[in-house]
Amino acid sequence: MSIGNLNTNGDKKNNFSYQLAVLELLGQIASGSGGAGIVRTPTILRASAPGTVTAGKKSVSFFNAGAINATVLTIALKPGEQITYSVPSPADTLPAIAYDGTGGDLLITTLV
Repeated sequence: MSIGNLNTNGDKKNNFSYQLAVLELLGQIASGSGGAGIVRTPTILRASAPGTVTAGKKSVSFFNAGAINATVLTIALKPGEQITYSVPSPADTLPAIAYDGTGGDLLITTLV
């Protein structure tokens, strides 16, 4: 007799409901949701000076909407270019990311 044997479902003594509950729990663990939806908070910022996106974000995007180069992690981001950093797992977060939008228009969006 296995755990969860029930005298239900036509008296067949099956453990379908137990196995289903275990499979659903494993699915929740694999998705990282723990059974509850994850709510992320978006932010948006226009930068025309140097700065840093603080650590702990799930996703960060930079779009150079200006007419001159911006800098993200010491690499030039040309006008019209965009770069996005995101984590693969709900448990992961990004480190701090330095940028410089001096004299331009750097659009920064984050997801916490």
